[in-house]
Amino acid sequence: MDSKQLIQRSTEFSHRVVKLSLALPSSTLGRHISGQLIRCSTSVAANYRATVLAQSRAAFRAKLSIVLEEIDEAQFWIEFLLEEDLMTKAKVESVLKEAGELKAIFYATRKTLSKK
Repeated sequence: MDSKQLIQRSTEFSHRVVKLSLALPSSTLGRHISGQLIRCSTSVAANYRATVLAQSRAAFRAKLSIVLEEIDEAQFWIEFLLEEDLMTKAKVESVLKEAGELKAIFYATRKTLSKK
C-alpha cells in the first residue's frame, strides 16, 4: 500500500471515528470520550500526512511513532466505550477492525525502518 492510499485510508478512518463520536450519548462520559476520539483519530490522519513530507528518515520515524500512539489511543477509547455500554459492538466493530489493521500497517512500516 503506497503513501497516497494510506493518507486516504487514515483520513477515512478519522471521518468514521468523528461520526461515531458524534453519535455518543451527551452524558459527561460520552462527551469526554467523544472529545478524546475526535482528537486522537484526526491526529492519526494529520500526522500520517506529515510523514510524507518528512525531510529525513528520523523525522519520518518520529511522526510515524506519533501516528502509532494515536491509533492505539483511538482503539483504546473505542474499546472503553464498548466496556461502558455506550454503544453496541455492531456499531463500532468495523471501525475497531480498521484501527487494528492500520495499527498493524504503521507498526510494520516502523519496524522495517528500524531494520534499515
